[in-house]
Amino acid sequence: MLRWERGTVKDALSSWHGVDRLEIELEDEAGTITAIAYRELTGQPRVGERVLLNTNALRRELGTGGDAMVVARLDVLPEPEEIGGHMVKARYTPMQTMVNALDDPESEHYETIRTAKGIDGMPVVVADLHSSLPAIIAGIRAERRSAKIAYVHTDAAALPAAYSRSAARLRSADLLSAVISAGQSFGGDFEAVTVHSALLGAKHVVGADVAIVIQGPGNLGTGTGWGFSGVQAAEAIHAAAVLGGRPVATLRVSGADERKRHRGLSHHSSTAYGRALLAPVHLPVLPGTTAVTTLFMSPCGNR
Repeated sequence: MLRWERGTVKDALSSWHGVDRLEIELEDEAGTITAIAYRELTGQPRVGERVLLNTNALRRELGTGGDAMVVARLDVLPEPEEIGGHMVKARYTPMQTMVNALDDPESEHYETIRTAKGIDGMPVVVADLHSSLPAIIAGIRAERRSAKIAYVHTDAAALPAAYSRSAARLRSADLLSAVISAGQSFGGDFEAVTVHSALLGAKHVVGADVAIVIQGPGNLGTGTGWGFSGVQAAEAIHAAAVLGGRPVATLRVSGADERKRHRGLSHHSSTAYGRALLAPVHLPVLPGTTAVTTLFMSPCGNR
């Protein structure tokens, strides 16, 4: 189900790489709301232009629903940007977009990705919450200030990599060397069809010393044992393992979360790393961390 609304751009509130946040005056004097426009999909809306909006998450007051999404500029057709290759992201949706992927035969990096056999022991740090990205980078740089870091943005949550203001600011501050959008996600510095080819690109195209793999903003959870998007973290560790990397899992631990399932060691971590994981992993644990024993009861004996 889609909820459509129309309005006129009243003001440009802020912008970051690839994104404009706008104030929209709704038609029929229904008030004003804020909306996000992705330049890759719609171009840059201007003040006074009429726009079509998707207001699903906004009207349902979901965690990711602080803004409506601009679907189209009703009176303007942006000029198409012709690219080589045939790779499509957000496939078979009305907003599917053509991208230049690392592993597309038309890519300048195609032979590098095609012939790469692995990632030569590169550490791959995996987390399930996007908000942990700055902390992980800070931790890496505390030990190795000059490390070259690539972030692989997976498709378990926000598909547009541009939605992440954290990644945009880290890139602009030269704390992050590249963003690679993998799977159905799009809009990174590089595109990849899978997490596997994204990791190969991180190592052999970006030249990264370390890769970080996390879903975008908007983690989806249901309160059930397996219905949360962060379970994809286990698959990222599998990808790092089969490519000869050194996978490192990060724990979600809280002493303040009001939800019992996330107090102490979150069940998201104990499920993804203790039950879904089929490969060995490095698992840093702080002294005094409680409720971690379930992780070490995995049949794989993951450590």
